[in-house]
Amino acid sequence: MSKITEKFGSVTVVLGSQWGDEGKGKLVDILSSEYDLIARATGGANAGHTIYIGDKKFVFHLIPSGMMNEGKICVIGNGVVVHIPTLLEEIDVLEKSGISTAGRLFISDRAHLVMDYHKIVDEIQEESRGDKKVGTTKRGIGPAYMDKVKRCGIRMHVLGNQEIFENKVKENAKALKEIYGSKFKYNIDEELASYREYAKRIRPLLIDTSLYLNRALKSGKTILIEGANGMMLDVDHGTYPYVTSSNATVGGAIAGAGIGALKLKSAIGIMKAYVTRVGAGPFPTELKNELGDQIREKGGEYGATTGRPRRCGWFDAVVGKYSCQINGYSNINLTKLDVLTGLPTLKIATSYKFNGELLKSFPASLEVLENVEITYEEMPGWTEDLSNIKSFDALPENAKKYVARIEELIGCKIAFIGVGVDREQMIQNF
Repeated sequence: MSKITEKFGSVTVVLGSQWGDEGKGKLVDILSSEYDLIARATGGANAGHTIYIGDKKFVFHLIPSGMMNEGKICVIGNGVVVHIPTLLEEIDVLEKSGISTAGRLFISDRAHLVMDYHKIVDEIQEESRGDKKVGTTKRGIGPAYMDKVKRCGIRMHVLGNQEIFENKVKENAKALKEIYGSKFKYNIDEELASYREYAKRIRPLLIDTSLYLNRALKSGKTILIEGANGMMLDVDHGTYPYVTSSNATVGGAIAGAGIGALKLKSAIGIMKAYVTRVGAGPFPTELKNELGDQIREKGGEYGATTGRPRRCGWFDAVVGKYSCQINGYSNINLTKLDVLTGLPTLKIATSYKFNGELLKSFPASLEVLENVEITYEEMPGWTEDLSNIKSFDALPENAKKYVARIEELIGCKIAFIGVGVDREQMIQNF
């Protein structure tokens, strides 16, 4: 057993702990070298996990980030909604880069399909909201999950019978046409023709992934579960309705992978050393000024999936503590500490007040959240370059104090600290 698996156990999950884009892909890529199987459990192609290897940049939307480690098995679980053209495009990009997915990638036969009509509905619904847009990526994720809950979704195993598949698509398209009328511009013949070809490539990858993962675990294999999106975008616990359509929490990861909850040994939450958010929705510590722009440019804060500029703000310990409460993290990976280098003063949000009253936790009401008074704690910054630092003790004194204070406020051990985009730029602090 390696140092990593000895520390975090045979089954661990990596989860985004703020509003997404925290850097999950990098840690999954690093940890994957020590685990046998890597399983993606939730979300769809609205998630973007970025990995840098040398001068090459890889962005994954559906394939688990562990694919970059030779010989590792990657699984797309039942909780994921899969847009097959995006998946095949990712496979082709990897193959062209000399990374083979043959015999290394499996998809749950219970995962749901994202069809083109889902993307059309996504756009119609978002445009209809006017100035109250949710900020969806328009990738069809929400409508796909809607169909799943409405029990008219199409699962991957249906691709095994072309007639049944095409009948289901026609039924769904007819129902949507009746709802949206002339706005629903869907070329059903074109998509069905495409899927006749897609099915040939996808069918060999379909298995009962829950059975596969549980058998692997029973035989002594280790499993790393990769979450998608961020905890504050969770459909139950996030800033609803400005959220994603699935559970981005540890509970969602367990259900979406099909592994018993009691088999999970640890959960690692990913938090940036500051906070970002893409799209609409409340963001208490947002910096709507030149400093926010400076952090965005230095941190490369543009969406991996959409390219949209991310909103940037100070680290929010109220969010951090709430995220720890919901997910019970065993450890935290604090990312992008290097981005804060050069700022003379740093701020951490330590509490919220509403109408003069201290809030006990993160509020459910957006009306409350949008009007909270934030208590900030100021700390001195540092000017030293962090990019080549390999240990916590070697960090500048003020950087160490900043990390230690965040750890204290959220109540969870920070085991990893990111100081750059490359694999090697990760301090192990355990």
